[in-house]
Amino acid sequence: MPARILILGCRTMREGVVAASIFLVGAIALLLVAVYLIPPGILYLQHITLFFALILVILAPLILISTFLLSVIPGAREKLDKCEH
Repeated sequence: MPARILILGCRTMREGVVAASIFLVGAIALLLVAVYLIPPGILYLQHITLFFALILVILAPLILISTFLLSVIPGAREKLDKCEH
């Protein structure tokens, strides 16, 4: 049984870009919340929020890079040529 996660199509390309942009916007929002809204010294809540923002900032480019690498796999060009942009 082939790996279904490596199947690339127009929809998965769009979903990858949308997920990466949502992660990036979420990371910026968490960063702003941690810096401006959460008072320091409340059970390390500021540090926990910054940690989750860092995780989202790291995941956003990973999603874009993996989507790009899947698109350059041999045989993916024929599937992507059928996409309507």
